[in-house]
Amino acid sequence: MLKIGLTGGIGSGKSTVADIFSHLGIPVYYSDAEAKALYFLPEVKEELQKYFGESIFNLQQEIDIKILAQKIFNDTKALNFINEFIHPLVKRKFNDWCEKNAEFKYVIIESAILFESGFYENVDEIIFVSAPETLRISRIIKRDHCTEQDVLARMKQQLDEEKKKESSDYIIYNDEKQLLIPQVLTIHEKLK
Repeated sequence: MLKIGLTGGIGSGKSTVADIFSHLGIPVYYSDAEAKALYFLPEVKEELQKYFGESIFNLQQEIDIKILAQKIFNDTKALNFINEFIHPLVKRKFNDWCEKNAEFKYVIIESAILFESGFYENVDEIIFVSAPETLRISRIIKRDHCTEQDVLARMKQQLDEEKKKESSDYIIYNDEKQLLIPQVLTIHEKLK
C-alpha cells in the first residue's frame, strides 16, 4: 500500500481535495482532526495543563483550541512543545489506521504541517494543494472568523510554499480558475 501525503498552506483547500479522494473510495486520514481529538484525552489534557496552565481551558474544563492556537502560533517554544508531544501520538494512530486499511492500493494522509512535522518522511509520495496567498487569507478569515493578522501569524509558522512545491510529487491548483476534480482524477488514475 502506498501512503500519500496531502498538504498545502493554510486555506489552500486541502480538506476539499481530501474529500474528493474520499468520494472516490480512497481512505483519508485527517491528521489535523485526529490531533484535535487527542486534546480530549485525560493524559493529553494533563500534559498540556502542566505546560500552559489553566488559561487554555474553557468553563467545561476542555481545552479551548482557539486559545491554544493563539499561544502556540505566537510562541516558538510552545509550538515546539506541542509538535514534540502531539506528533508522535498522531503518527502512532496513523500507523494503526494504515494496518486497518491495508487492502487498499493507496491511502491519503491529509496534514497541514506534513513538512514542518517531519511526517513527509513517512509517506511514499506527496500531493501539494496550491492557492494564491490572498485567496487563502480571505478563505481563512471567512472560515475561522479571525483577523488577517491572525492568519498571517499562522502562515508564518508554515514553510514557504515554493519549497513545499519543489518537494512534492503532484501539485493541485485550487485557484478558483482550474477545476479540482479533473486534477484529482488524473492523480488517482496514476496511483490506483
